[in-house]
Amino acid sequence: MSKRVSIDPITRLEGHGKIDIFLDDEGEVAGAYLQIPELRGFERFCVGRPVEEMPNLTSRICGVCPEAHHMAATKALDNVFHVDPPRAAKKLRELFYSIFYATDHTTHFYALGGPDFVVGPEAPAAERNILGVIAKVGMDVAGRVLKMRRDGHHLIKMIGGRPVHPNWGLPGGVSRGINEEQRAEIEQLGRDAIEFAKFSLQVFDDLVLGNTDYVGLITGGVYTHQTYNMGTVDENNHVNFYDGKIRVTDPEGAEHAKYDPVDYRDYVAERVEPWSYLKFPYLKKVGWKGFVDGKDSGVYKCTPLSRLNAADGMATPLAQAEYERFYETLGGKPVHHTLATHWARLIELLYAAERWVELATDPEITSREYRVLPTQTPTEGVGCVEAPRGTLTHHYSTDERGIVTKVNLIVGTTNNNAPICMSVKKAAQGLIHKGEVSEGLLNKVEMAFRAYDPCFGCATHSLPGRMPLVVNLRNAEGDVLQTLSQFVD
Repeated sequence: MSKRVSIDPITRLEGHGKIDIFLDDEGEVAGAYLQIPELRGFERFCVGRPVEEMPNLTSRICGVCPEAHHMAATKALDNVFHVDPPRAAKKLRELFYSIFYATDHTTHFYALGGPDFVVGPEAPAAERNILGVIAKVGMDVAGRVLKMRRDGHHLIKMIGGRPVHPNWGLPGGVSRGINEEQRAEIEQLGRDAIEFAKFSLQVFDDLVLGNTDYVGLITGGVYTHQTYNMGTVDENNHVNFYDGKIRVTDPEGAEHAKYDPVDYRDYVAERVEPWSYLKFPYLKKVGWKGFVDGKDSGVYKCTPLSRLNAADGMATPLAQAEYERFYETLGGKPVHHTLATHWARLIELLYAAERWVELATDPEITSREYRVLPTQTPTEGVGCVEAPRGTLTHHYSTDERGIVTKVNLIVGTTNNNAPICMSVKKAAQGLIHKGEVSEGLLNKVEMAFRAYDPCFGCATHSLPGRMPLVVNLRNAEGDVLQTLSQFVD
């Protein structure tokens, strides 16, 4: 008889979920499933609202990265109202977004992903957390982390109106600019952020790359997948978080597609499974072949590592140097080691801080020309940014009064849903043998999804109004008495 091992709840992520691992009679892993039991439903209840409310409504999807939803929604409104914001507005938005990015990546490395490496993947569970990290690296380091977080949220509030759930973006621009005094503070804190990013990369060098066991864990086959990679790039094919074209490269590194975000439906399709509230996007021109690797499979990743793989480089000098060292160290491009995503995230942290200072010192950044009023009838629009967890797409349709008639959201974690499920199963199969299961080993299974920094609060949406669902009613002995289902083929 098969045995089920459950990790419930899974830990150090945004949202809720569990992993069920099924062992066969020999104690080997027959199957593993990541199950997400929560449903948020924003795609449905935003219908009927005035479209100009969307930047504030959708930022409530998540308290971890509301800035990403706010910015994607604001860009979608530009599209809906057929208006092009002034240059200063675009630069202010990207400045705001770069500050958010640096703050968010700091959170993940030190509080969510970092404990597995700083404290150790098999350390007692009570120590694998931010307090354990502080105990290992010292209070001085903790102070630097807290300062980085405090500075980021202070500036997010200064520019965006609130430290959480900003209310700043408008169709055609933003609601307010910054003055010279604010600009000077933003610049100084940005220079501090560059030093913090450099320090964090040194921490990674010392604690992770300096540990041969960790390097073996990163480069071993348990956490490796050969998939397509997706990310936003600028006109030079360099990583950009705020704007550009979506570039997809195949498992060998060749360009598969490069398209404007408004054309995403020509390249990305979505499907559902009855056991999850998350959708499963895939590359339409390759097709869905199931949860498998390879060039013939439409599965793609959309992570910090994916952005580096899909780009030809970074747009700032210090980040570019780290980008080159990354690929030299790991044997060339592309890199398919999922755990290397943590290193890629720190390279992005450095890029975000550098870009933050570049924009803060741009002469246009204090311009008063930060809004163009819309004059055309609203119709339909797509807004896209790179959320820390992957490419984020907001797509709205309205009637002639600007009332929302349809919403589709593809968030970073949704893009990564299929590879996350594949990573969990492969890790379980590679780590669990002869039925031997320990708490530390199960944490290594969790590390497979944790590298993606998933946000299941963001990701649990459905194709509007139709969610496949199966409910089994069982008696006390576990026998199925009745099965109820909806929208299951």
